[in-house]
Amino acid sequence: MEFCDECGSMMKAEDGIWECGSCGYTEPKGDADQYVITDDQEIGEVIESSGETSLPETDARCPECGNDRAHWYMQQIRAADESETRFFICTECEHKWREDDN
Repeated sequence: MEFCDECGSMMKAEDGIWECGSCGYTEPKGDADQYVITDDQEIGEVIESSGETSLPETDARCPECGNDRAHWYMQQIRAADESETRFFICTECEHKWREDDN
């Protein structure tokens, strides 16, 4: 991640250069091995899972494989006056899905 030297906004990587979306300032990216470009995804949505996890387990049917057990956690991703979103990770196939209160 880079920040603009002119205005301090976060810059985006575009074809070998960093470009500021606020003021238009650009600069060369430099060594490409130093940077990883990710899809538009909130960092809180990324879960690294391994054989061992500290997440609690519950009864939840996986929509992908039909397994009836999943690890779960809750995260506030909407406005503060709305309920949290529950995220599940299948204990069998590691498929991830979420459940919102409507």
